[in-house]
Amino acid sequence: MLFRTWDQPFDNDGRAEATVAVTDHVGVTHVVVSDHRLVRQVLADPDTFRPDNALDAISPMPVSALRVLTSYGFKLPATLANNGGVSHPAIREITAQALHPARVEALRPWLTGVVRRRVATLAARLRAGESVDLYADLAADLPLLVLAKLVELPDADAAVVKEFSRAALELFWAPLDAPRQLALAETVGRFHTVLRDFAATAGGMVGELRAHTAAAGLPRDTPVGALFFLLVAGQETTSQFLTLLLHRLSGEPAVLDGLARGTVGVDDVVEEGLRLVPPIPTWRRVAARDTELDGLPVRRGASIVLWLARAGLAVAEHPHDFVPGQRGSRRHLAFGAGAHRCVGAQLSRMEAAVVVTETAPLLRDIKVLRAPWCPDNLSFRMPDTFTIHRPTWRNS
Repeated sequence: MLFRTWDQPFDNDGRAEATVAVTDHVGVTHVVVSDHRLVRQVLADPDTFRPDNALDAISPMPVSALRVLTSYGFKLPATLANNGGVSHPAIREITAQALHPARVEALRPWLTGVVRRRVATLAARLRAGESVDLYADLAADLPLLVLAKLVELPDADAAVVKEFSRAALELFWAPLDAPRQLALAETVGRFHTVLRDFAATAGGMVGELRAHTAAAGLPRDTPVGALFFLLVAGQETTSQFLTLLLHRLSGEPAVLDGLARGTVGVDDVVEEGLRLVPPIPTWRRVAARDTELDGLPVRRGASIVLWLARAGLAVAEHPHDFVPGQRGSRRHLAFGAGAHRCVGAQLSRMEAAVVVTETAPLLRDIKVLRAPWCPDNLSFRMPDTFTIHRPTWRNS
C-alpha cells in the first residue's frame, strides 16, 4: 500500500484500521502513520522525527543515474523541506516574504482575468462541440505564471519547466526501474544547470538567498535548492490540485448549484477539496533516535511515512462526502504542520479559489471523457489530463 495511497479503501467511518503500520519496499521498512493526532505529533517534533530524508529516492538510484546527475553538478543542500538544521528558519523567512499573503492577494485581480479569458475560450469550444482538457488547457501552467509574478524565475518555456518538475517528482518519489531512472536523471540534471546559472545572478528572493548564503557561510547551491523546491513541490502540486479539485467538483452537482446560488462559499469548497483530494497524500520523516509511536517501537534511522490524506479524511463529520464547511473540514493536513508547514499555502488557496469561482459554471451539464489518471508515486498524485465535453443536446 506504499504507493497509490489515494486508491486505498477506507472503513465505514473513513478511519484507518490501524493508526500505525509497517510496510516494506525494496528491502526498506517504512513505518506508516495515519492517525491525525500522531501525524501532527511527528510533524511537531523535528528533533525526534527529522526531515532529512525528504529527497531520498524511494527507489535507490543505480550508479549510471547518479553519474548523470553528477555530470551536471547536481547538488541539493538542505534548504526547505529537507532541512532540519539551524539554517532553515532564515531560508524559510526569505521565501515566506516573497510569498507573503499580501503579495499573493494583490495578484487575485490579475489571475482572475487570466482564468476568465481561458474559461471563455474553453466554453466557446465546448459549445462548438469540441472536447477540452482542463489540465492542459487551464491548470497546467497557471501556478507557474503566478509564481513568476512573485519570484524571479529562469527564462524558460513553461513546457520545459513542467517536464523538469514532473521528472523530479517521478525520479525521487516513484517506484522505477534503472532505464527510467537514467532518462529522468538526464532531464533533471540538464535543467538543474539552468537553475544554477540563473541563481548566480538573479535578483528578488533568489538574490536575497544568495546574499544570505554568503553571509551565513551556507553551501553555494542553497538558492538553487530553494528554487528546486518552489518549482517542484510548489507550482507543480498546485496545478495537480486544481485538476483533481475540478474533477471532483464535476461529480458534485449540489455543490455546483450552491456555488451558483451563493449558498456555498468558494473558500469552503477549496478547503474541502484539500481534505478529500490533496495532491500530496503522504510525506516522510526519519527517526533521529529510538522512540515509539502508539506503542510501536521505532528504531533510529527508520523511515516514517505520514499518511496526510488519510489523517485529513478521518477528522471530518462526513469523511467521504464533499460537504463544504462541514465540521472538521479545515483540519486537513494537506499543507503539513509545524515548522515545515507549506510556505505557499495561501498562494495555493488563492489560485484554487479563483479557478473554482471562474470554472464552476463550465462544469455543469458536461460529460467526463477522460478522468485524471495518477501514476504510482509515494507522495505526489501527478494527474495527467482531465478531458470533458458537452453533449450535443445541451448545445442548443
